[in-house]
Amino acid sequence: MTFLTKTAAALLILTTAACTNPDRLGGGGLNGQGAAGANAGLSGAASDPSSPAFFNQTIGDRVLFAVDQSTITPEGRAILDGQAQWLLANSDYRAVIEGHADEQGTREYNLALGFRRANAVREYLVSRGVPAGRLEVTSYGKERPIEICSNESCYAQNRRAVTVLSFSAITS
Repeated sequence: MTFLTKTAAALLILTTAACTNPDRLGGGGLNGQGAAGANAGLSGAASDPSSPAFFNQTIGDRVLFAVDQSTITPEGRAILDGQAQWLLANSDYRAVIEGHADEQGTREYNLALGFRRANAVREYLVSRGVPAGRLEVTSYGKERPIEICSNESCYAQNRRAVTVLSFSAITS
């Protein structure tokens, strides 16, 4: 290789590495705010109790479910109690609750199961005082797995409901 070719290859590698953010799709991307960080008005570090980063990392943005179930577990209730308190204290935020399923079963079945899971979370948050008008539900069924493999450890992570925050100047 010539000096020019080696230099060009090294420059290409350094440029590519500098542009890569390994957490761009996870909770650490966008200044640690995950998908919520792209919304206007969302700022603050995970140490700020009023920040979406605190909500995602300290309280928890997801609850897990058992196979073919939309019943909230005791662990899920503990997380949702924290979410409800945070949402009540931070009324400028709305939430979309995304229901998900593992790869087992048909697309249609998993979409319906995802809706049941998201609705269960929504109903729980409303029962804890969060205004229903601030909460929406959607289902992705098995279309957006966070773990891809065909064993129980992956399935368990994909059976979930995720609360995604968005900033909105709500006047109540």
